[in-house]
Amino acid sequence: MTSFAASHPGWRTACNGQSTDMSATDLRSLGEHLGTCRAAPSRLFALRGMAQALHGFVAARFVTTLVFVAILFALNSWMS
Repeated sequence: MTSFAASHPGWRTACNGQSTDMSATDLRSLGEHLGTCRAAPSRLFALRGMAQALHGFVAARFVTTLVFVAILFALNSWMS
């Protein structure tokens, strides 16, 4: 019989021929997810979501962001 090992703990969606019962890792992951969802209405949750979105935007365009900031500094020093 083939054994399927998970590369990291987390939520599984396939049983791969094994028991379909939830493991302790699955229950812990689900509990963490539900805890995060319960915190959703808070202001800090919204702020964290905006910070993650901004980080994702800037990280994907890191070089472009650096060039844009350098241009702003150059324009500022030129105008002064």
